[in-house]
Amino acid sequence: MASPPSGNLDSGLEIKTRSVEQTLIPLVSQITTLINHKDGPRKSERTSAAVQRVGQAVSAAVGRFVAVGEAIALENHELKDEMGRACFEARRAGDAIAQLTDVGPVHATSPTVFADRTGMVKAARLLLSSVTKVLVLADRIVIKQIVASRNKVLVTLDHLERVSTFQEFVQIFSQFGNEMVDFAHLTGDRQNDLKDEKKKARMAAARAVLEKCTMMLLTASKTCLRHPDCESARINKDAVFQRMRCALEQVVDIVTEAHGCAGDVSPAGIYGAVKEYKMSVEGLRDNPLASSPDGAGRQLEALVERTEDFTDSPYTGHEQRQAILGVCQAAREDGRRLLHAWTQAQSVQAKETTEELEVAIAKSCQSVNELTRELHVAAAGRTAELLRVNAEHSPLRALKAAGAEGDLEAVARHSRTLTEQKEQLVENCRLLCHVSGTEPLEIACVHAEETFHVVGPQIISAAQTLALHPSSKIAKENLEVFCEAWESQLGDVALLLREIDDVAEGKRGDKRGYLSLPRSGKLSSNVKNAKPVKLDAEEQSGVAKAGLELRLLSSDVDAELEKWEEQEQRVVRHGQSVASMAYNMYLFTRGEGLLKTTLDLFHQAEVLSEEGLQLCSSLQVLCTQLIGEEKSALTSEVEKLAAACQQLQAGARTPAQGKSATFQKVDSAVQTTRAVLTLVLNILPACSKLNAKSTPDDPAPVRDGGGDYAVKPFEQRLAGLNLLESN
Repeated sequence: MASPPSGNLDSGLEIKTRSVEQTLIPLVSQITTLINHKDGPRKSERTSAAVQRVGQAVSAAVGRFVAVGEAIALENHELKDEMGRACFEARRAGDAIAQLTDVGPVHATSPTVFADRTGMVKAARLLLSSVTKVLVLADRIVIKQIVASRNKVLVTLDHLERVSTFQEFVQIFSQFGNEMVDFAHLTGDRQNDLKDEKKKARMAAARAVLEKCTMMLLTASKTCLRHPDCESARINKDAVFQRMRCALEQVVDIVTEAHGCAGDVSPAGIYGAVKEYKMSVEGLRDNPLASSPDGAGRQLEALVERTEDFTDSPYTGHEQRQAILGVCQAAREDGRRLLHAWTQAQSVQAKETTEELEVAIAKSCQSVNELTRELHVAAAGRTAELLRVNAEHSPLRALKAAGAEGDLEAVARHSRTLTEQKEQLVENCRLLCHVSGTEPLEIACVHAEETFHVVGPQIISAAQTLALHPSSKIAKENLEVFCEAWESQLGDVALLLREIDDVAEGKRGDKRGYLSLPRSGKLSSNVKNAKPVKLDAEEQSGVAKAGLELRLLSSDVDAELEKWEEQEQRVVRHGQSVASMAYNMYLFTRGEGLLKTTLDLFHQAEVLSEEGLQLCSSLQVLCTQLIGEEKSALTSEVEKLAAACQQLQAGARTPAQGKSATFQKVDSAVQTTRAVLTLVLNILPACSKLNAKSTPDDPAPVRDGGGDYAVKPFEQRLAGLNLLESN
């Protein structure tokens, strides 16, 4: 959260979620307004009255806020004392602000708005600190809910692992499914609320594991029940249970910020080492006499050592290996020239960067940039080649056929081929991690590496089980599920490679897909009961043009939103979400990305429509600041956008039976999404100008916070959280 322009209003508490931050922003804004309005020697009657209204509104809102906070304290005994103290301090600070702004009858000759500026700063600081404390304590309740939900899932998971009959399994798995849905809702909201992009990426990876493993657990458990004496079936099932437990623990480690957990360890990517080296080298400009390149030299050697993952790999070609070694040698030579130039600057006691040192700094940075490019070419080229080789899924088809024929020797032979492909993919994910360019993408590479490492052996054990029981339908279904997980991960790597390429080319690298597990109750029964299918080549060709338009429009929307100074503005956040989900739909039309089936696409379309309607709500708030024809024109465009979003929502919920009807529904969803993006793109420029101009000298009118700020789970319980809610 940006620091207020006047007065030290730092609450002293680290804010880790966007919902808490967004709730505090209006409070900080109004308190800052109060303090700043003391700076002038004389204020108008209108200004004095406005400031007095703000003070009274703050006090009244704090009273409502505290009442809800105290009610929460009664429901959560372990927080009672802390919450009670924070509420007491908030009430005291709110009363103080009301008294300080109560200047009595206002006259035009009043020299000041309030007399005690020091007292106002003190009361404001106390109010911000205590309110933040209440919000953070309420946030701890959300964390407690996630931990409790995880514990319930673990208990049921233990029961599920020990069942011995199909009847018992069906009963407990039904309970497990409901508990997983609740856990998915809580963790999905938490993931979207996190400010730290690394934690958000780790949460997305762990939740993706849970989503995919749920189906694996179902078929692996059924196979084990059907063939209780089969060792490969038991191995297959045990691996799924273990991976689910690890993912559940990782989620809780993230939300509770447990120290020393595996999910908190950042991989040692070369891109991070390059960034640190360049910072050290460029730091020599600031004060050549106080700095030394010795540390940069050690960083360079460590960086070059990491390139051995590329040069030592048996899959790296001779020419490519020589090219990487040549660039490393050039970087070392530039590092030695840098040391020489720095020594020369020291000898003449240069207080500013000499020309020779400046050139040496530039060449050192350029040489590691060239090294990064060379490594990126190597990693990206190998990834693209591996994806082409794996696109036919030959080992998977061969394993399915050998298993269905009961040919254990063939299963063993094809398993060796799959294992070799797995090792190549694992190593290649490690290379992509080195050149990922951002920490979230680095974490996604690690997740992909772990997935291939785990799923490969699971496919083999499932194939062995089928070979031992070739007539078993459940064993065949189980193998299909694990093969689909492998194919899905290959698709995710293709998307990952494109994102890494975007970063290397200077494009935005933070566009992550909408990563949410299915939300029960969100989709209509028609959609839930629909059969998920994939588009064939002809159907993909039919929607390719419209899909490409989605890609271009989503990029245009992103570019337009990047112009906004306030990136946490609700219009920006909702607009970015709409663009990101439209980008996912574009990838679907190419047979790529996170959306695998038509059911995934319709779910995405429905969620996009909801996000679009939230965007309309935010835009309507901006419309209230206009008058006359300008207001009518913008209001009309917003109404068109709302109608398009409602049309998209209705279309996504309309049942479609048969292949032809399903394809028409897909085409309609893509076309309507294109219309939504077009309208958004037409509206944003005018809103951007309006938002830039909306900085009035007098305090802004007190607004109803319900339409302006993000609402998160604990805020729905804290009805008075939006402190500047009008009476």
